[in-house]
Formats: sequence, C-alpha cells, structure tokens
Amino acid sequence: MNLFSPLKLRQLSLKNRIVVSPMQQYSAINGVPGNWHMVHLGSRAVGGAGLIMTECTAIEPEGLATLSDVGIWNDEQKDAWKKIVEFVHDQDAKIGIQLWHSGGKGSLKHPNERMKPLTKDQGGWTVKSSSPTEMNGIIPQELSIDEIQKLKVKFADAALRAVEAGFDTVELHAGHGYLFHQFYSAWINKRLDEYGGSLENRIRFLVETVVEVRRVLPDGMPLLVRISAVDYLETADAWTLEDSIVLAKILKENGVDLITASGGGFANVSKDRVFPNYQVPFASTIKQQTAIATGAVGMITEAMQANSIIANDEADLEIETEIPWQYKRAF
Repeated sequence: MNLFSPLKLRQLSLKNRIVVSPMQQYSAINGVPGNWHMVHLGSRAVGGAGLIMTECTAIEPEGLATLSDVGIWNDEQKDAWKKIVEFVHDQDAKIGIQLWHSGGKGSLKHPNERMKPLTKDQGGWTVKSSSPTEMNGIIPQELSIDEIQKLKVKFADAALRAVEAGFDTVELHAGHGYLFHQFYSAWINKRLDEYGGSLENRIRFLVETVVEVRRVLPDGMPLLVRISAVDYLETADAWTLEDSIVLAKILKENGVDLITASGGGFANVSKDRVFPNYQVPFASTIKQQTAIATGAVGMITEAMQANSIIANDEADLEIETEIPWQYKRAF
C-alpha cells in the first residue's frame, strides 16, 4: 500500500490517496460559485489527485463567514456546482463538498479588509453559537433548541442538493472553531441544557446532524467529517485527543466513513508546535483506536513524506492544499 494505491469508501473508488484540501477563495457572489471556482477546482483535478474537496460551503446565509463565501442552500447554487462537478469528473477525478456553518465566527469582511466584523449597513448579521462566548471580538447569541433542530434539517437539505449536483461524497466541517466545534468544545460551550455540559451532550448536535445527513445520502456514498482533534489550549475545559477518540467511535457507529483529523480553531498554535507531520499523530491514533479510516494533514510537503504516512498505515488519505511537484511525475 502506498500513496498511489486506490481506496474504496463504500461505493466510491479513488484512484489514489491524494486529496486536495478545502481552500477558501472568497470569490463568490450570493453564495454562487463562478468561473473562478471552476478554474480553481478544475485545474487541481487536471493535476491528478484522486479526490478534490470544495472550500467550506455554507448551508444557509447566516452560515457564511464572509459575504464572498460559497453556499448550497438554493437551486441556483446547486446548478452552478453541478457544472464544476461535471468538469472535475471529465478529468477522471472525484469531488466532495464540505458542508459548513461558521456560527459565532461569521459576519466578517473580506480578508482584504482583514476580516473585521461587518456592520448591519455592510450586510452583517447577528451571529449565533452554542453559547454567548466571545469570538473574534464578537459575543454571539445562544442558539435556541428550535434553531438547533432547524439547522440539522438545513444540513440534510444541503446534503441532498449536493447529491443532486453530482458530488461523490459529503464532508461535514466540524473543526477549526466553527459551529459544530463551538458545541463540542467546553471552552466555548457553556450551555446548561441537553446540548451542553457533559461530552455526550456537547457532541449531540454533531451526532444528530450526522444521522440526518446519512439518512438522505445514498447508501453507497461515503460521509466524511473533519474535526479539530485538539483545541491547542492549556485549559481544563479544552477538547483533547481522548475526547476525539470517543467522538470518532460514535460517529463511526452512526455512519461516518472517514475522519480528517486537524486541530485548533480558537487560538493561534504556538510556532514550536508546528513542524512536518505535526498533526499526523492525531489521524494515526484515531485510526488505531477506532478502526475508522482517517485523513492526515499538517505540513505534508514532500512526496516521500506523504507516501510514508500511507505505507506505514498512519492514515488512509493524505490531504494537502497543493500537490508537491514530485507527486505529479507519477501520474
């Protein structure tokens, strides 16, 4: 087994273990992907990766981080995605969509404007989260139980649109400090109801959403989840790798086929903790402890380095933003 070995997840067959990671482009209008996204994703499909992942794709307008992010909450967006999916397929590659809600990290300006909070006159909205815990200088409102139930339905509706657009797989983005992470990390979640407190309660929103999404997906389509395996916070209420192992087991029981193990999202990671393969042990440990397939990330920049991760069975997929030039010689 190596980087260029095929991989099958349910009925999805990938020609190799290389995945182009989601990359925010901040180039959409009204959530609709356009020519920029066609070129961005299509050119990477031409490059030979087995699986291409879209950037974070919002399931409702309030799920955006900026007004330039993409979405899939209506048919106009779905139809635009369908054209991109067809082009990627024409290049003998598979494509997955990453469904997402920014929660309390939303309503921000474009990165060119340093992602400062939007005012109401600029199109800003009231952000909501698990709890009124400050993020990005904003204190979000707490989501009601009714709002949580409606969000689960919106994730399922978005997943169904993704199926109709022809995507090969769906991934829920449950890391990097976004809405699902804002629920399962006790550092943010201070709720006192069935969605807060114990680990079981804090992961409830994600697990229930997985159930709803799995229900609308074809049996042969794999469901992926990206998590932050650790918070990188030195506090008693920080999310830990041990917590992630518990979560991974439950996600597997509820129909998740692969977990991408990333990290962080609420604070900058200390530079001394960032080095080649620095997050690979998260994927490896989760894989060993739960027997679920995993994707590895984290400064994987060399062909032999990437190949060794697969050859040593530390992970099943190697996920990076760019394919090192050495990979391409093998296509």
